[in-house]
Formats: sequence, structure tokens, C-alpha cells
Amino acid sequence: MAWHTWLIYLVAAVGLSLTPGPNSLLALTHGALHGHRRTLWTVAGGALGFVAVIALSMLGIGALLQTSASALLVLKWVGGAYLVWLGVQLWRAPPLQLKPDADAPFPRRSQLFRQGLFAAVSNPKALLFYGAFLPQFLDPARSLWLQFAVMAGTFAAIECVVEYLLARMAHRIRPALERYGKRFNRVCGGAFAAMGVALPMTR
Repeated sequence: MAWHTWLIYLVAAVGLSLTPGPNSLLALTHGALHGHRRTLWTVAGGALGFVAVIALSMLGIGALLQTSASALLVLKWVGGAYLVWLGVQLWRAPPLQLKPDADAPFPRRSQLFRQGLFAAVSNPKALLFYGAFLPQFLDPARSLWLQFAVMAGTFAAIECVVEYLLARMAHRIRPALERYGKRFNRVCGGAFAAMGVALPMTR
């Protein structure tokens, strides 16, 4: 990937990781219940799941690019519209309400890993999102799979850091998100909408 394209992707991926989602909420809850060290297994499972979802998205994108030279441009505009729609939905979403079950049995590490993995791969919206998000940064003149490796590795690393920080600070962050969640959702939703408008126009 071109250096400036990767930097834009890096900023967008950080913003995406900070947006409330199943894996971030799972890391937050597990951090509060089981401690940040044990939650590393949840984080690792989620990272593997994200890489798998990105791979599936890239397979579909690669197949489409082989059929039409102008497919990437179409993907960018359709994907941008989808990002705007997601931003509107997040703007309107209610604040987070996290109520972990303190009576739940203490899980094994393999269970935490599976929960993180399944949270990442079982959400069909994630596949649609990456199908909309990734084409904004692809260069069809470069190796598609090398770009996949860079983007998947970058996002997995960022997601691991963010989820671990959420788990480490769970007891402090959860009440703040519940209190200021509506405002936080609007900031994140506005950022998604802005990306959806701006990214398709980048070259």
C-alpha cells in the first residue's frame, strides 16, 4: 500500500475500533468480570475472527474486480453510502446498557477465546461493513493479497490494543459509557457519515 493510503486507513481503523460493537462490549464485560489478563484470550479470539471476516470480504472484492475494471469505483460509492447509513443508525442508537451477570460461572480460557471468535464472525453486518470499508483503500494496480495482509494485520493489532485497554479500564469506562453513551454514539456516527462522504472521493 502507498504510505499515505495506509496512514488514512490507520486513522479510520482506530476510529472503527473505538466504535461500540459486539467485541468491544465483550472485552469490556469480560474485563469487569474476569480481569484484564484473562480477557486477553477473548481479545485473541476476536482478532482471529476479524482477520477471517476481512479475508472473506477480500475474496468477494477480488472476484468482483476480476469481472470489471470499473467495479472498484462502484464499490467505493456503494460502500460510502453504506457507511453514511451506518453513521445515521449509530447516531440514533440508544446509550449502552451493560449489566454483566456476576453469578455466571468462571469460564475457561478456551471458552473466552471462542466467545471472542464467535462475536467477530457471527455478525453478518461485519461482513457487509468490511465489504464497504476496505475498497476505499484498495489500489487495483498493486497486489490485492499483499494489501489484505497489511490491512488485516493493521486492524487486528489496533483492535487488540483497544480491546485490551477496554478490559483493563472496564470498571472506570463502563459507567461513563452508560452515562454519556448517547453523546458518544453521535460522535462515532458523525465520524462514520463523514468517512462515507469523503472516502469515495479520495484517489
